[in-house]
This record gives sequence, C-alpha cells and structure tokens, in this order.
Amino acid sequence: MEDLTPKHIVITGASSGIGAAAAKEMVERGWRVTVVGRDKDRLSRVPGDARLLADFTDLSQVRRLASELEGQRIDVLANNAGLVTRGTTVDGFNATMQINHLAPFLLTQLLRPQLPSGARILNTSSMASQTGADPTPPDRGFASAWIAYGTSKKANIYFAAESSRRWPDLLSFSFHPGVVRTRFGTPLARVFYTLSPGLATPQQGADQLVWLSTEPAEALANGAFYVRRKVVATAGENEAAAARLWEATAKVLRL
Repeated sequence: MEDLTPKHIVITGASSGIGAAAAKEMVERGWRVTVVGRDKDRLSRVPGDARLLADFTDLSQVRRLASELEGQRIDVLANNAGLVTRGTTVDGFNATMQINHLAPFLLTQLLRPQLPSGARILNTSSMASQTGADPTPPDRGFASAWIAYGTSKKANIYFAAESSRRWPDLLSFSFHPGVVRTRFGTPLARVFYTLSPGLATPQQGADQLVWLSTEPAEALANGAFYVRRKVVATAGENEAAAARLWEATAKVLRL
C-alpha cells in the first residue's frame, strides 16, 4: 500500500533568505516542514508546520534541537544555516567555522538514526569554497572572517561527499545557491547584499535546495557539489581530504 504520509523536511537557517523561501515552496508542495532559526520574531513569519529555535554559536542548542526532533522521521535535512562573522563561540571555536560546519556536522550525526533509507542531506555551500584553505583541522584560527567562510564552505562540500561514502543508503549533496540578496554577512557585506544590482532573489537562490529535495534520485549524483543544477565536483574528488576532515571533526566534537 502506498504511503500517503507527507514527507518531512527540516530546514535550518530558515528565518529569512533562501531558507524561508524554500520553506514556503515546500509547504506549497504539500510537505511537512520544520523550520529552524535563531530569531523568534522572523521565524514566526515563515511558513511551516513547526518552528524550532537554535543558535548554532552554542553547540548545546544544537543538541537540544536534536532532542526536540527525536523520534520524527526526516526525509530531507537541509543544513542551510550559514554566516560570515568574527570572533569565537562559547564552545571555543571560530564562530564562522562552527556555524557553517561544526554545528551542521553535529546535528546531522545526532539525527542520523531518524533518516530512513533514501533520505537526503543537503548542505548549502558556496563558490567561495574556492578561496578557502584546507579545512583540517576544523578548530584552528583564521586570518580573516572571509578566509574562515571560504574554508567552511569547502568543508560543506567535503562533508557531503564523505557522507555519501559512509552512509550509502542516503543521498547527500552540497550546492552553491548563487549570490543572493539576503541579510547575510558582516555589516559591510550586508550593504553590498542590500544595494548591489543583479543579485538573485531568495526564491531564485532556493531553487536548488527545492530541486535537490524533490528531483528523482536516479537523476542526481550522490555526494556531488551542484551549481545551477549542474555537477561541478563529484564525490570522488578530494576523497582523502574529505575523510581526514570527517575524522578530525568527529574528534573535535567528541563524537
């Protein structure tokens, strides 16, 4: 008998931008949507069946989030929360690296038992990964916030690729959403994202998140990095580096 239960997607970083736009689209497609963000007021305006608060600068909140989702089937986990910032978190890590890599890695590990065979893990990365350093070790300092950002986005790509090898019953992808007009970045960067012409809308930026969530599995390349719905890096690239990052991240997080 066909299972008529709506599929469930969890979207982090859903208070605004592409996360909020993707949530709206998935609700309209009949999915059960859980949105996660750190701003209660903005999150309250995002369509969804459940709204959960979590600030990824605090790993205890990531663990609490996982406990709040315990027992729920998750068909798509969209690790979309991302930021470029300065400073160190309460956990002692570079803030950008923790928000963009360490926290989603931890969340995914904690929720892994709730991802059935065929479920999907999506990691919002960026072409800024090309300017990033080797992400191992993931707990070191960085010369600038933007180097940390590029490195964290490379880590997203490696995480998706290594997930596809370690968890072959799941589908795992990373993608570049384009340069989107959002509330993203440092104060100066926010001016750029607000005033620059020609930037993608949040709806356009959310296109690949929705597409990777819903496209038939046989049409996708497991572990790949996508840009404009095209594979630009396969899971087989940088395989040794991705494996090193996984092990180092698990060690840092004491998993």
